[in-house]
Amino acid sequence: MKIVIKIGTSTLAHEGGHLNIRRMEQFCKVVSDLKNAGHEILLVSSGAIGMGVGKLSLKARPTDIPTKQAAAAVGQCELMYTYDKLFSEYRHTVAQILVTGDDLNHEDRKQNFENTLSRLLELGVIPIINENDTVATHEIVIGDNDTLGAIVAVCSKADVLVILSDIDGLCTADPHKDPNAKLIPEVYEITPEIIALAGGKGSDLGTGGMATKLHAAQITTKDGTDTVILNGNDPTILYDLFDGKPVGTRFCAKGKQA
Repeated sequence: MKIVIKIGTSTLAHEGGHLNIRRMEQFCKVVSDLKNAGHEILLVSSGAIGMGVGKLSLKARPTDIPTKQAAAAVGQCELMYTYDKLFSEYRHTVAQILVTGDDLNHEDRKQNFENTLSRLLELGVIPIINENDTVATHEIVIGDNDTLGAIVAVCSKADVLVILSDIDGLCTADPHKDPNAKLIPEVYEITPEIIALAGGKGSDLGTGGMATKLHAAQITTKDGTDTVILNGNDPTILYDLFDGKPVGTRFCAKGKQA
């Protein structure tokens, strides 16, 4: 099975932006085990700006583009160093791919991107993809890594996109505010009523929220790929997912029946 896993800043880092070492170590161990089981894995990883904020001791996520780009440049180094170190412990090789919206909107460059992903998987490598925040501007920005995860899933012809978040999945209300919110296990059509459940932005260090995850699911399901939203606070939930246990919210591709 070809799996795209998107992991967000809220899962990778503590609130101050510094790396959540325990969780990242566990995440890399589980992903390595899934790869050992025969799955092809592609990672779409947020966290560069968030980690840059922590490493530069900034008081909050920057709002101006130059400081965002500076934080991304610093944070991306730490992010990839950590991934390389942890995956190497399980004898897996990683590769960094940084893209902008312009890369994915240009036919030849998009084809090169797809060719690179395909060859890296053939070589047994785990591609780690992020938006190139260091050079991206508002004209060429993708905007969020949920959308990037969906684009990667479509480009790589993945079987499933897994989005790791800080909540259990799509719920009937915001679980951070409503203790009576109930998880919706499966969605077969993203209706206006479903979109209305999205609410606002996620964590202070991140750029997404449920709205961007629903947008990602719209992209993948239209193309024939399922999207699953899971709570990434315990990365071992990935075992449950691929063991067929009912976890998270699955957005089923067009044509699949309930």
